[in-house]
Amino acid sequence: MARVEERRKAIQLRQQGKTYSEIKQLLKLPKSTLSDWLSKYPLTPDQMVRLGQTIKTNKFLSIEKIRQTKAKKRQKRLQAIYEQEKSFWLPLSEREILLAGLFLYWGEGNKSQRSVVSLNNTDPAMLKFTLFWLLHSLHVPRNKIKFFVHLYQDMNIQQEISFWSNELHIDKGCFSKPYIKKTKKSDLDRKGFGHGTCGMRVGGVVLKEKILMAIRGIGDFYAEKLASI
Repeated sequence: MARVEERRKAIQLRQQGKTYSEIKQLLKLPKSTLSDWLSKYPLTPDQMVRLGQTIKTNKFLSIEKIRQTKAKKRQKRLQAIYEQEKSFWLPLSEREILLAGLFLYWGEGNKSQRSVVSLNNTDPAMLKFTLFWLLHSLHVPRNKIKFFVHLYQDMNIQQEISFWSNELHIDKGCFSKPYIKKTKKSDLDRKGFGHGTCGMRVGGVVLKEKILMAIRGIGDFYAEKLASI
């Protein structure tokens, strides 16, 4: 919990307009830790102006400008890589989409329940692909898919259901009764998308067996390949 409190104090100081160097001095934390915690909390233009009003903070302002310049360069570099990789990989073929979904289910999907195909995650992008895979590759009727959310007790339930409804382009009526955890989101020092966990499930013994046997077949084939290397 000490680490959680340090992170809260760091974010609070950042929102007050403190630079990385000032927060580092106040909390005695390494700059690499602050960079990780505070990457989503840049100084506002007004805060930058206020920092420049005293000679003492001019040094901190210079450091802050350098940090933001580096951040912009990194973002530009990542965008270029993104465009390059997107151009190389997309669009996926029908077979590739099906295979990608199988690997995704292998890693994240429910394998224990015999007659239920189910996957849940905090990442909206992953769930969008999973839904596309179910509808497009496995030809599951949309009205057969049920959705659910796992939330913390201090979260706004209707607001979070609206979030997932908008992200996945589904009606709120498709959601089952939400499961509310006894813990609070505010008590956790966890990175994530901040909207709890959303999942989808569809019943079907034949569908589940088809998915699991495809995964097993892939695993067995490459296990044999590995033995020969």
